Amino acid sequence: MSIHSTAIVDRSCEISPEAEIGPYCTIGPGTQIAAGTVLDSHISVHGWTNIGERCHFYAHSSIGTDPQDLKYKGEPTYLKIGTDNVFREFVTLNRGTRGGRGITVIGSHNFLMAYSHIAHDCIVGNNVIMANAATLAGHVTVGDHATVGAFSAVHQFCRVGPHAFIGGFSVVTRDALPFIKTVGVRNQAQIYGVNSIGLQRKGFPAQSIAELKQAYRICFRSNMNTGDALKQAKKIQWTAPEVATLIEFMESSERGFIR
Repeated sequence: MSIHSTAIVDRSCEISPEAEIGPYCTIGPGTQIAAGTVLDSHISVHGWTNIGERCHFYAHSSIGTDPQDLKYKGEPTYLKIGTDNVFREFVTLNRGTRGGRGITVIGSHNFLMAYSHIAHDCIVGNNVIMANAATLAGHVTVGDHATVGAFSAVHQFCRVGPHAFIGGFSVVTRDALPFIKTVGVRNQAQIYGVNSIGLQRKGFPAQSIAELKQAYRICFRSNMNTGDALKQAKKIQWTAPEVATLIEFMESSERGFIR
């Protein structure tokens, strides 16, 4: 086991012999760190955190800290992190709350750039990118392959759909639609069409992108209200499953979605 002599590790921790703990790291109680995970230096894992294999934490990250919630009274809550994640400098990740899910969950193959923040009770999927200083408030859900641009903020209880693209400096106060570009500040975020270039780069079939564009035109570029547009869209026999994902996301929205 590679643990630097200056690191402070609680006796209750379970650390794989194949993990690496760098200088001046502190590891709190109840922490589990799997094989291949690397903590560079000056990283604080406050405790009650489960970290999967091959994650890389860069300097000065603060992991598994108490939730920033005035209702939190010190009860045990948790943070669970999947495999193959990268957390750059000064990333902050909070545990859950008893009033929420009791746990914050981060999936696998995610890339969190410097100063990004995930608050209590969030659920972040897989292959998510959060650019520098992107921030998720409490109880936010982020779908697989979504991108949250630099200095953007997502309001509590909002959802970010799979493959959504949120541009830099955006303020997201309602759900951000999957496969769609959302950009804007001062509560004026708007949608700007299907993220066709991003989907092409990810290998989406041309047919899927074409059908998403057609569904987008029906739902957001026609003169119909949302209810009528959804009824019209559901009458069409779509071959792309992505359209069904988009329609289901819209129909299940509780906070409303950005248009």
